[in-house]
Amino acid sequence: MTRFTHKIVVITGAGSGIGAATAQRFASEGATVVLVGRTREKLDKILDTLEQGRHLAVPCDVGDAEQVKSLAEKVISTFGRVDVLVNNAGTVVQGKAHEVSVEDWKSLMNTNLDGVFYCTHYFMPALLKTQGNVVNTSSVSGLGGDWGMSVYNAAKGAVTNFTRALAMDYGADGVRVNAVCPGFTLTDMADEIKDDKALLNKFYDRIPLRKAGQPEEIASAIAFLASHDARYITGVNLPVDGGLTASNGQPKQA
Repeated sequence: MTRFTHKIVVITGAGSGIGAATAQRFASEGATVVLVGRTREKLDKILDTLEQGRHLAVPCDVGDAEQVKSLAEKVISTFGRVDVLVNNAGTVVQGKAHEVSVEDWKSLMNTNLDGVFYCTHYFMPALLKTQGNVVNTSSVSGLGGDWGMSVYNAAKGAVTNFTRALAMDYGADGVRVNAVCPGFTLTDMADEIKDDKALLNKFYDRIPLRKAGQPEEIASAIAFLASHDARYITGVNLPVDGGLTASNGQPKQA
């Protein structure tokens, strides 16, 4: 497929996991990809997997408004346009509210929420010109609560509703805004769980497809939402979770 030929796609958190898989997916469909992340080495590693000479890696802390402003200016001056923004950068903090430090709260919100706002704020003028679209990475944790993850839940819940409101504000201008809500996915955030078979089984007991998601599976959903195939879809927070959110929460009885 070449659904994104001649399209410029900006992806944050592109150095690993879902972001890296998304960069590879868009590139495989003809897009020119701007890979954004904090660490040059990680970005370059992913850049080396893509067609040489067409794509761009830009180190940037999305939680820093001035860096994001400079990023947007660089992308526009280099390519002259932006067609898709994928707000994917994120981190996780675990612990109850009285256990999490104020610094950890601020750091997570800075990346997971402020970064989504800053990127949307600075790239939206370009997206309005192309009638492009935004795909945010929220989470099933933005649709319901988790034990011991209230800070992460707060940030992703905000992204979920920010997505809806943006879709309302910009729909008449031809800009669509959607989000994917991954369930348990085998990324760096799951490293502590991958080798714990007992804990993995607890996850699988709640997932009808009985397996964890792969970054490439989330990337497929992101590419769909960003494509012309989804041209009448906006304001959606799409669970990509193996059926996890199909449940009402009651335990399996047989």
